[in-house]
Amino acid sequence: MFDNLRADVQSVLERDPAAKSKWEVLLCYPCVKAMAYHRLAHRLYLAGHTTLARWLSQHAGHVTGIEIHPGAQIGKGFFIDHGSGVVIGETTVIGDNVTIYQGVTLGGTGKETGKRHPTIGNNVTIGAGAKVLGPFTVGDNSKIGASAVVLKAVPPNCTVVGNPGRIVRRQGEAPKVDLDHVHLPDPVKERIKALERRIYELENYMHRMHGTHQIKEDIDDADL
Repeated sequence: MFDNLRADVQSVLERDPAAKSKWEVLLCYPCVKAMAYHRLAHRLYLAGHTTLARWLSQHAGHVTGIEIHPGAQIGKGFFIDHGSGVVIGETTVIGDNVTIYQGVTLGGTGKETGKRHPTIGNNVTIGAGAKVLGPFTVGDNSKIGASAVVLKAVPPNCTVVGNPGRIVRRQGEAPKVDLDHVHLPDPVKERIKALERRIYELENYMHRMHGTHQIKEDIDDADL
């Protein structure tokens, strides 16, 4: 358990530039407190002390704002950045070196029994407000964009954005930990820009057909 705690502390120092020392991380970071509670609650849960385990996890939720069911299996180097509002369900399995941000839910859809929650691979990053719902796998090295709603399996080394979540990038093996969950492809913006270009083309064509002057093509490249 202490090896896992050391790995959790180290993950904060490596991924959060605001963290200045191990003591600061231990005393001031809710994710480390939540994981310390969870490691103990999980051991109690596996030993059959489910009520005590649930009580401990509920207490941890009140203290940290992070709700982790004691049945969830979580690997080493787990980092929750600004953990308020994070919910992790009972049958969730999380690999090593996973990073999630505030407001993330790893939950079920209410329709399943048994394995109801997602399995998150190694080195996955899940952006703020994202919801991953159901008993499927998010593959190693994948990224889930902020506010995405993911309802089906994600292969390794993919980027998912939107509601419902869509795979917008597939690539080879990614870096060990990629924290960039902001600069992601925007397929909606790209589709709107394509439609805008098509409208200008059609307007120019109509003016040429009627013998009028061609409209100057002037597509604004600013963010929509």
